[in-house]
Amino acid sequence: MEEYKNIQWFPGHMAKTRRQIKEHLPLVDAVAELVDARAARSSRNPELDALVGRKPRIVLLNKCDLADEAATQRCLRELRGSGSAALAVDCRSGKGLKAFSPLVRELLSAQIQRNIARGMPGKPLRIMVVGIPNTGKSSFINRMAGQNRAKVADRPGVTRQNNWFAIGGGIDLLDTPGVLWPKFEDPVVGLRLAFIGSVKEEILDIPEVAVAFLKVMRRDYPERLAERYRIADFAEREPYEILEMIAKKRGLLIGGGEIDLERTAGMLLDEYRAGRLGRISLD
Repeated sequence: MEEYKNIQWFPGHMAKTRRQIKEHLPLVDAVAELVDARAARSSRNPELDALVGRKPRIVLLNKCDLADEAATQRCLRELRGSGSAALAVDCRSGKGLKAFSPLVRELLSAQIQRNIARGMPGKPLRIMVVGIPNTGKSSFINRMAGQNRAKVADRPGVTRQNNWFAIGGGIDLLDTPGVLWPKFEDPVVGLRLAFIGSVKEEILDIPEVAVAFLKVMRRDYPERLAERYRIADFAEREPYEILEMIAKKRGLLIGGGEIDLERTAGMLLDEYRAGRLGRISLD
């Protein structure tokens, strides 16, 4: 796993996005940070604290319908206990998003009063939307804006420039490209982000990532894969053996009956990301 510590994920893109965040930060009243609820700690960019500084922040735990509910509630308690505003949401279905605008107004009540005192009661509240790739920033903006005005795709690195969107209620959102940090001090964090699809697959060894994922599943959710792929004694088997068994059960073979590990690994990760293995959290 050590190699997942030092990969330069998107070095040029990262530098540009950091610069954009710094340049636009004086224009906004608060920051909405989207994280993936399945890896709610690992998908928080540690560089944001230094970039955002004292600017008010709301943490949105997106894709909560795919995450273990107990783990999500624990994370919400931790965030709120440390003084952060936080919501569990699902931007695809819209779950939890009705609470966003009221929470913004509550968080920025002092700013609203200052605007009124300055004779600008209708001045929009401006919120910068940040997060690592594939956490759902565009889906969030589309839902809040009521129309598909931001690009959306189930792969990292789609949003490439800053765009403003009015979402009603006197709130404007500033979209920013997803950004990962230069290297992961903990390689396990890099693997978790690979599991959820926040890292471009071209730079990954997909079978190796799938085997690492199976180790996590064997430890934390052994019954889920046993049920999905009808594998007996799942918890007692080695990950490569499990991957081979899944390949045989799904008929993922190449010439001569040899197992296609690349396709099997990709299928396994795709099924996890789509929620077909149940609600699973990694942190």
